[in-house]
Amino acid sequence: MRRRFAPQTVCFAFAFALLTATAIAVSTAPPAMASITGPQAKLSTETLVIMDQHGKPHKFTVELATTPKEQEIGLMFRKIIPADTGMLFTWSPPQVSEMWMKNTIAPLDMVFIGPHGTIRHIDENTVPQSLKVLSSHVPVAATLELQAGITAKYDIDVGDKVVAPQFTK
Repeated sequence: MRRRFAPQTVCFAFAFALLTATAIAVSTAPPAMASITGPQAKLSTETLVIMDQHGKPHKFTVELATTPKEQEIGLMFRKIIPADTGMLFTWSPPQVSEMWMKNTIAPLDMVFIGPHGTIRHIDENTVPQSLKVLSSHVPVAATLELQAGITAKYDIDVGDKVVAPQFTK
């Protein structure tokens, strides 16, 4: 009578295959967000103006998060976001923008901007460190992060126009 495989051998072989597959998956995976431990250096900037519904301009100097790594880090670990600054994330082609506040210490207003510069949605006073997904709900060309409360203070609302090079096309 010939034995096929002892149960212990089959279990060992399965466990070895599983561990090997796991090791391969881990070694080829991209670096995890856990490796991000501090704020990124200041990015290149440009001036952006939001024209409110009363025609009043509100000028901001915004950092441009253009690469996937810059967008991944965003405003993480920054303790203060001055009232006249922010960060602009552009999406080409337009897409539903989904953001979160992981490792973001300062609360923010997230302004979701359509392809022609019209504000489509605003999430005000986001919760620091929250993993809740903040969504534009519709395809947008950009997401603008500003100091929390600034949209209410300046009466910036859905339908207002954002004037910046990205929206002149």
